Amino acid sequence: MAKKKEIAENNIIAFYMDYVLQNNEYPKSVYAFAKTNNFEEAKFYEYFGSFEAVEKFIFKKFFNNTLSTLNQSDEYISFDARNKLLSFYFTFFENLTANRSYIVYTLRNHKNNMKGLALLSDLKKSFTKYIDGLDIETLDVKQEQLEKIQNIAIQESAWVQLLLTMKFWLDDTSASFEKTDIFIEKSVNTSFDVLDIAPLKSVIDFGKFIFKEKMHMN
Repeated sequence: MAKKKEIAENNIIAFYMDYVLQNNEYPKSVYAFAKTNNFEEAKFYEYFGSFEAVEKFIFKKFFNNTLSTLNQSDEYISFDARNKLLSFYFTFFENLTANRSYIVYTLRNHKNNMKGLALLSDLKKSFTKYIDGLDIETLDVKQEQLEKIQNIAIQESAWVQLLLTMKFWLDDTSASFEKTDIFIEKSVNTSFDVLDIAPLKSVIDFGKFIFKEKMHMN
């Protein structure tokens, strides 16, 4: 009998993605999956509770790899929120492109049910936390509940924007996915232009000035 392999988390992920692509289907059971790859079934459960947990983690790992790459760049660390997010998008989609066959199979297989979104739930948590950490400038509403609603709205709209970009990328047939690059640049810049509060601040300041002047005149 062949000696069972000593494996780690990354091995299981690689085995899983390879199995899906080689067989054009998902493994039938953890037992069969472990036997095919010559490791103990118990080792699987040391890292994951189910195949769905593996799938969720794969998408989260794309995020983690992206952030790890970006944080090694002094240039990225010095960027403002807009350019940080642009850098994130371009690097994230480079990671997706390197694993496109698996992602296309998985997302298109689940596109008509809620499982497709469930598989991205860990990615969403990480991404919305990342958005919150960008400290995107917002209106100073001086009210904790309104500020919380404002921050949640930014996080949710950013998540929807990422989903739309992923959908565009899935359907993109241009060379080197250059249309996706254009989509990223235009959509991220547009979203920041909409969020640009400088003109609105000027209007508010002008309104305060008018109000004070009227009070003095009265």
